[in-house]
Amino acid sequence: MEDQSGILLESGTNELEIIEFDIHKSKFGINVLKVKEIINPLQITPIPHAHPNILGIIQLRGEVMPVISLEKALGLTPNGVQNPANEKFIVAEFNLLKAVFHVHHVSKIHRISWNNIEKPSELYDVDSSQVIGVINNPESMILLLDFEKIIVDINPEAGIHVGQIKKLGERERSSKKIVAAEDSPLLRKLINETLSMAGYENVEFFENGRDALAYIESLANERENIYDEVQLVITDIEMPQMDGHHFTKRIKENHRISKLPVIIFSSLITEDLRHKGEQVGAADQVSKPEINELVLKIDQHIL
Repeated sequence: MEDQSGILLESGTNELEIIEFDIHKSKFGINVLKVKEIINPLQITPIPHAHPNILGIIQLRGEVMPVISLEKALGLTPNGVQNPANEKFIVAEFNLLKAVFHVHHVSKIHRISWNNIEKPSELYDVDSSQVIGVINNPESMILLLDFEKIIVDINPEAGIHVGQIKKLGERERSSKKIVAAEDSPLLRKLINETLSMAGYENVEFFENGRDALAYIESLANERENIYDEVQLVITDIEMPQMDGHHFTKRIKENHRISKLPVIIFSSLITEDLRHKGEQVGAADQVSKPEINELVLKIDQHIL
């Protein structure tokens, strides 16, 4: 698979394409937008004292990238004979970094709606979970993985740090209200702490775009002026039920709430994919984990 920048999916359709792959007999998925290419395994150079989940590094077209064993990262144990001829490297880009994931087999691409991706059960939806969604495919169940968390588990410095806001200096408290859509409980907590430290203490969180949109539209129906109630929206992109692009598009199509500035805060903000947010009318886009930049953009756009 080559560069995905020419993907045919129109922005804001609430659909995505996932690549299905296997680790042993378990099936997992990764958003196509995260994938640069899929290649046959290359020779790996081990790194002394590296994290146990890192197999080593490879050089690909002049770039040095870490190779991560998803088998180790997911804590899976062998349950049968594997065929080395089927093994692949998934070269991915997100969160302003590139990494290679070693998998046992890549099978197919699915085009699905976020409506068909279920939120993980509360039985395993905890901070330590590496699953962000469950796809109940007719043939099998596919788990959509949280690749950002897999990276942060290896290198905590790659995540959001509340302390970064201290670099912005003393800030005035703001009564302005922000609506935020983010499916990760851990990230909701971190973003809430960060915005509070930055002076934005009036933030209403939702775990997907569908619920956030219903809340904003209900306020618009009840109030004469929605902009007295909500002044800005922050949204992730990858969320079950309704993704951030479709959420943004729905806001901009509704004349009663269309002036609300929407900032997309996602690991999928790259130069190749930035146009997707622009197409649906986002006021700005910030890549995780650049939380300082997010606060500065809020300062700039909040009504």
